Amino acid sequence: MPDIPLTTVVVLCLAALAAGWIDAVVGGGGLLLLPALLLGLPPGTPAAHALGTNKAVAIVGTSGAAVTYARKAPVDVSLAVRIGLAALAGSSAGAFFAAGMSTEVLKPVIMVVLVGVGTFVILRPAFGTAPATGPATRRQVLAAIGLAGLGIGFYDGLIGPGTGTFLVLALTAVLHLDLVTASATAKIVNCCTNAGALAMFAWQGAVLWQLAALMAVFNLAGGTLGAHTALKKGSGFVRVVLLTVVFALVAKMAWEQWVA
Repeated sequence: MPDIPLTTVVVLCLAALAAGWIDAVVGGGGLLLLPALLLGLPPGTPAAHALGTNKAVAIVGTSGAAVTYARKAPVDVSLAVRIGLAALAGSSAGAFFAAGMSTEVLKPVIMVVLVGVGTFVILRPAFGTAPATGPATRRQVLAAIGLAGLGIGFYDGLIGPGTGTFLVLALTAVLHLDLVTASATAKIVNCCTNAGALAMFAWQGAVLWQLAALMAVFNLAGGTLGAHTALKKGSGFVRVVLLTVVFALVAKMAWEQWVA
């Protein structure tokens, strides 16, 4: 592990704690965790090490949140795993195409989609507040596997930021879940995609395991706390956090596209 000042390690651990909470409630914890690692690691550290360490930290918090949700929320674990396996395949394909494609041209499109999604959620106060009326139909399951699995999984491998938030939105829209159940299902799907990405980074030797282990403790605490908060506060609270994360993601991508 590179030589990192103690104060920087403390800041990274606090960032991991906050990112775990955000990610458990509605996804998007990587918006905080990955930039913190990119800024906190010593100059000259390969970006792949930040990405690999980010995945090693995030998978722990995501797994803790998934277990907490699965115990208390009405999650169809079998369906979530099927979507997750599709997302794993999609993210692998996205990562393959990312090597020869400039993602910069896609960012304005993603921003427009996010603004549209945020506007839709604002104008539809009932979106994601009503529980599912019954088991998902075969058509809904196939649509969820295609959109939330293959589609968003491909996006995760190609670009990445906001994947958890996109999963929550897609699962809510396609399967007609409430936002709490959609968040719970998204955590299981995220575990699958994170595991695949982590395996690749570990194989490449791009994970700072000592730092990741320390940050993962804080990320796990944040993820567990976030899941308990979402379960306690309900879909209305998750909706507010969702809108905050969506517009934060738009602002971040706009800054990177036109200012930085």
